[in-house]
Amino acid sequence: MTKVWDPLVRIFHWTIALGVVANLTVLRHAEKLHIYVGYAMVTSLAIRLVWGFIGSRHARFSDFVPGPRRLARYLKALIRRREPRYVGHNPAGAVMMLTLMALIAVMGLTGWMMGTDRYWGVAWVEEVHEVTANIILAAACLHVVAAIVESLRHRENLPWSMITGKKRAASGTDIDYANFADRG
Repeated sequence: MTKVWDPLVRIFHWTIALGVVANLTVLRHAEKLHIYVGYAMVTSLAIRLVWGFIGSRHARFSDFVPGPRRLARYLKALIRRREPRYVGHNPAGAVMMLTLMALIAVMGLTGWMMGTDRYWGVAWVEEVHEVTANIILAAACLHVVAAIVESLRHRENLPWSMITGKKRAASGTDIDYANFADRG
């Protein structure tokens, strides 16, 4: 086993996961708590964005953000069920992560806007907030299904690795580090 996900990455992941679940269910109408959880998620996102540049190897964006060609190659291999195993994020997982991060930012921005005098009660802001919440829910469900499928395909418990921080070390055709020069 090798250490892949550092504590900050894991805390970010579970803060966002639990915050989304809480705010879309039990805290949906508990305004004060909903706002506090939203601020905690946005703060966590800001820290994670900084950590993406200065953090541990697999936490850095330079380790996992794919270019369009690498993403297309991975998706073609995935469709053929011949995708390589990545020790860190695979290209599809990286795109999902970046998408969820952007959606969390939109949620935070629109949530904050709804609390200001200028945008309080403005329908389009509330609509963007609601639609974004639904997109996050759908993307999170896809993320969970993909993690389960990948866990089965590569015989590795990915949710558990996000708890322990450890994954099976690279061997054979596994990819341990996405070369920055291979962005294409």
